[in-house]
Amino acid sequence: MIARDIFADEGSDGSSGNERFDARNVAWRPTCPECDGRVVSEDCEAVCADCGLVVTIDALERKPGLKAHAPDSTDRKGEWAVEPTTELRVDKGLHTTFFLNTDGKGNALSSKQRERMGRLRRRHKRFQMDSKRDNRLNEGFRDIGMIGANLSIPEHVQTDASRYLEAAKEARLPGGRMAWESLAAGAVLLAARRASIDRTPTEIAEYAKAPEERVCAAARKIRLQTDVDAPPVRDRAVDQVVAALDDAVDVGTGIELVRIADRLMRVADSEPIGPGTSRMSVAGAAVYAADRLTDGKSVTQGEVAVAVERTLPTTKGRVARYSRKLYDAAERRLKTTTEVAELVAAD
Repeated sequence: MIARDIFADEGSDGSSGNERFDARNVAWRPTCPECDGRVVSEDCEAVCADCGLVVTIDALERKPGLKAHAPDSTDRKGEWAVEPTTELRVDKGLHTTFFLNTDGKGNALSSKQRERMGRLRRRHKRFQMDSKRDNRLNEGFRDIGMIGANLSIPEHVQTDASRYLEAAKEARLPGGRMAWESLAAGAVLLAARRASIDRTPTEIAEYAKAPEERVCAAARKIRLQTDVDAPPVRDRAVDQVVAALDDAVDVGTGIELVRIADRLMRVADSEPIGPGTSRMSVAGAAVYAADRLTDGKSVTQGEVAVAVERTLPTTKGRVARYSRKLYDAAERRLKTTTEVAELVAAD
């Protein structure tokens, strides 16, 4: 601690003003240099009780020192932590390291010892991965609580969202392009939708740690790849895509595209076709596939992608890829003697 010395003009006991303050003398109190008032200590400041003048400020070094990063042993031998060791951190901020060439004293390992250490390291990595997943799950629970608090979502709905996130963890959905933060927000979106609570994806994404497109994609991934019983997030997604096509299609063609694409979306809502993609992107692919199944070609992949992007970001590649998958999935559901076009044209 670095503190400036306070000199009083005159002490309460009549001592001279050049007397240095002694911290051991608890009866002595310094006086204010402006109004001769009594100086009191508040946190790291010395303030005059009469006029409010800040007489001195203690300069405290609050960040952890070097000792906080050191091993617990007195000889300071062992691993040093990048962050301070604390009971609130996994392994107190330290992590076990297996060296397969030498032991702790630097002696070379035999082939038998090396094999044994290799097995121990594999097991340790598995345990460590499970521990990390549990920690990330707890972080996801906190994200759900934060979103629920900001949007005034009932506690029982937040509990359902936590169950959805736990189901996603058991199904090993996190990883790759699907982050824990997206899954947490997607779980809230599904739980709110199931409870008939009016919270839009835009509102949830405002307080989430992921963009709206990833939140919608995560909700669809949880719904399709777990046993969660929840309705689709966006109603009438096909209608929104066709309406956004504007002058690209006439009224009659638009009605026909909606009718056929809705049938294809029923397949997409029950089979994991592009599960890591938002329902709007799949709806765009359904509209494009419906256009391929009707007489004449009214829209292009680029036009469909632009129509979808009025709601959520997408690409022409997604439209092309998932339209093909939708067509194949619909064809698998039919009898071998039935054409896909006959199915989608029937009422």
